[in-house]
Amino acid sequence: MSELVPGGNVPLPDGALTLRVAGPFDVSALITDESGKVGGDADFVFYNQPDAPGVRLRGDTLTVEPGLLRSGAVRVTLTVTAAEPGTPLGTLPAATLHVTDRLGHPVARFAPPRPQAESLLLLAEIYRRGTGWKLRAVGQGYADGLAGLARDYGVDVVEDRQPQRPAGFRATIPPQRTATAPGRPAAAALPDPDDPLGPVNSARARAGRPPVAPDPRLVTAARAHATAMAEAGRLTTEGRDGVFVHQRITGTGFAYVTVGEHLVSGPRTPAEFVDYCLATEDARRTLLDAAFTHAGLAHARGPRDGDTYWTALWARPLTEAELSRTRAEVVELTNRERARAGLRPLAEDPQLAYAAQAYSTDMATRDFYSHTSPEGSQPWDRAAAAGSRRRTIGENIACGQRSAAEVVDGWMNSPGHRANILKPEFTHIGTGFAGGGRAATYWTQLFGA
Repeated sequence: MSELVPGGNVPLPDGALTLRVAGPFDVSALITDESGKVGGDADFVFYNQPDAPGVRLRGDTLTVEPGLLRSGAVRVTLTVTAAEPGTPLGTLPAATLHVTDRLGHPVARFAPPRPQAESLLLLAEIYRRGTGWKLRAVGQGYADGLAGLARDYGVDVVEDRQPQRPAGFRATIPPQRTATAPGRPAAAALPDPDDPLGPVNSARARAGRPPVAPDPRLVTAARAHATAMAEAGRLTTEGRDGVFVHQRITGTGFAYVTVGEHLVSGPRTPAEFVDYCLATEDARRTLLDAAFTHAGLAHARGPRDGDTYWTALWARPLTEAELSRTRAEVVELTNRERARAGLRPLAEDPQLAYAAQAYSTDMATRDFYSHTSPEGSQPWDRAAAAGSRRRTIGENIACGQRSAAEVVDGWMNSPGHRANILKPEFTHIGTGFAGGGRAATYWTQLFGA
């Protein structure tokens, strides 16, 4: 079974899959095609409409059989809201996803970060990749609830007195509201002030945060991704070209030690964009994060729906000093956990560190996430190739975490990773970090004895 983190993915076996989210939640699903929009009301599965071709909802359990989806369907997006309307998800237990195959064997588990004030969580998505299907963990809070999400996917919502429980749905094609050439968005079509980051830095100054500086590489990546979302007509981390937002950043040559992003539709100006981000806890935290020193902001208008799609990228450049500091912090936090357990600290090992860094870089560059490399090498193979003569080797990997504290905390909350960190026999450690790929960050620990 795969333990997923936000941005992580796993190939799916053939046949029906069971996705269960136990707790005080309502589960729903949106079935979309290449356009990113639903094709009709049958593509929205929720408590009042629990069946669609290839998808069935029964209580807290969604059954999906990709081979039986309607013609043209390429994605099933799973969401959860509070069963009690108006309840912020941050006040409820974690919405943990358990996925099993048709025989009941575990396939994946995903425990997302707990939202704050958001009323809906984009939990995961099943999507077609080539001739097969994969599951991607998302874990993204959504402030506008089920009705707002439905509208963004091309559904007109007729709401009853409980705003979190739409009473009826009617899929429509949004009217054409632009005069751009067919099939292409109008990138940066709206007039901007001379300094599009002006409203951002004003908000940061009011919060006592240092300003961010524009970086042309981040602007280039932001513009490319805003254009890709406008072409698709939906908010997405992956464009139709298969390129993820973080791959666009590294593709410009910008290497980062920490990164954040906002993908937003609706605001018409940079000032409106900032106001939108300040309205929700997670988005505000990213916009005001003092760890970020550089930014790129861009928008594009969709040719079909006329909506404005924004991409904001926040980052701190990777330097040798930053990389050394980050890796050292992972070691320090790991040894702090060992000290709490009464264990001796791990000593840094140059060969293990070389192998760990090379593997993080490899995962980010070649966009894979596994203890087994595409060539079939295992952790002990990589340690030996780096010159290590340690007799026992263990490995922890992770992707998606934005800091050393976050990744060590995640490992300590996973039984298998925790066992490696607290294994008494281990005496040495090497760590690696790299940014890129679809998950944004890739972390590696190699342990030796």
